[in-house]
Amino acid sequence: MLRVAAVQAEAVPGDVAGNIEAAAGCVRAAGDARARLVVFPEAFATGYDEALFSAALPGADDPSWLAPLQQAVDDTGAVAILNTALDHGDRRALADVVLAPGAPPLALYDKQHLYASERRHFVPGEHGATVRIDGVEIALSVCYDANFPEHAAAAAADGALVYVNSGAYFPGGAERRDLHYAARALDNGMYVVFAGLVGAPHDFIGGSAVFDPLGRRVASVATREGLAIADLDPAVVAEAREHQRMWADRRSALGPRRRAAF
Repeated sequence: MLRVAAVQAEAVPGDVAGNIEAAAGCVRAAGDARARLVVFPEAFATGYDEALFSAALPGADDPSWLAPLQQAVDDTGAVAILNTALDHGDRRALADVVLAPGAPPLALYDKQHLYASERRHFVPGEHGATVRIDGVEIALSVCYDANFPEHAAAAAADGALVYVNSGAYFPGGAERRDLHYAARALDNGMYVVFAGLVGAPHDFIGGSAVFDPLGRRVASVATREGLAIADLDPAVVAEAREHQRMWADRRSALGPRRRAAF
């Protein structure tokens, strides 16, 4: 059993130090609830603001800016997945940084599907990524990645039981957001954990939730900011995949297409 906490919170654009302190507070609150994994919304460290993306960004080569969050992780024993606009030195990306107790921060995943104006600032990632926590394989994704069924399917094919996503949805996107995450869960018989940004600068709408392997929402946030907490059970994944046969019955190749015209 793996207890997760999906954060729903506002990041102050440009206030990296303040956002990291807020993230540390979220980890401590999640630790009080005995969560082992804490997932943050998209660009939580920097704020999701295009005006900032071409300016100076936190660097992957010097993790000192993460110190308060690392301390919270060390103190609670939780693992944090922090998404941030990140300067890798040779490229910029919307990156998932994994912070684990007693280990150096690891920039493990870069968003592979860039949305709209993000392409002007960032380079898409070239590989998927999975982290194992207490024996449970957890795949990483960022916002728009989840709009592509093959992204979650590739993670499931690689052994993932959980698909986590850090997002920032604009007003009007709630129905599409919820449909995508429920579908990724049901399609692949896996848990989906979504952490959504709220507030500035675009009135982001949150929606943090956990979906079970049948696509049912099993945890959400009732207030503007808070934690969606759920226990993820690998046995539930196994049972779902046994009875919902799409994953077992899928064909990896469907052969050449036949065409007709009249």
